[in-house]
Amino acid sequence: MYLPQLLKRVEQGEKLVALTCYDASFARILADNGVDILLVGDSLGMTIQGHATTLPVTLEHMAYHTEAVARGAGGAFILADLPFGCYQSSPGQAFASAARLMAAGANMVKLEGGAVMVETVAFLTARGIPVCAHLGLLPQSVNQTGYRSQARERKAAEQLIQDAATLEAAGAAMLVLESIPAMLAAEVSTCLSMPTIGIGAGPDCDGQVLVLQDLLGMTAKPPRFARNFMAGAGDIAEAVRHYVQAVREGRFPGPEHTF
Repeated sequence: MYLPQLLKRVEQGEKLVALTCYDASFARILADNGVDILLVGDSLGMTIQGHATTLPVTLEHMAYHTEAVARGAGGAFILADLPFGCYQSSPGQAFASAARLMAAGANMVKLEGGAVMVETVAFLTARGIPVCAHLGLLPQSVNQTGYRSQARERKAAEQLIQDAATLEAAGAAMLVLESIPAMLAAEVSTCLSMPTIGIGAGPDCDGQVLVLQDLLGMTAKPPRFARNFMAGAGDIAEAVRHYVQAVREGRFPGPEHTF
């Protein structure tokens, strides 16, 4: 699937469904059961490698897992994270890193940050690389912010709204909103033309994403915004279908999953 096909679904009023994915076997299951976007996330540093944060993940790690996912993804859209340290120093560095992930099979790359990333977003999109921005809780900035919800005060909320608009003007075609108040996410989603994908950002985004291991009940201390869809499911495929249906029908996330 290419970006225009994905965006057309949003225009038709469909909710986009995304899950993290790190290998061919799960890519096949997710794609076969209705997941639109396979996010090859740098969250693999925590879920696969066992680190406490995403920071140790390298570009080669991301390329390896993107290649694996691409082999099983069928027609699903592949979104790959640019890992910490491989895009922040210059737009040229970001292009080289993004090109590596695109060659590995990604349809789009994701980067974290607001106004500081505007020049990089413009540079990438002008050279044929679709970009998904990421605002709110930024896991690559965990040493500054910790793992807690963001933009709770109005000044920070206004800055996030401004950053989102600036990133869209620079060429970003999608935006992940993580761990922000649901009312703020709804406001941002209304203000933008590009689709928003929420994770801990309430029900009013254009789509939702979860970490696969959280969905499968494998996380010892899951975040507030997660739900164990394996509970009551006969197998992994059924759990994925339950998640897809819940997102499409607006039943997930519920009030208990939002800030």
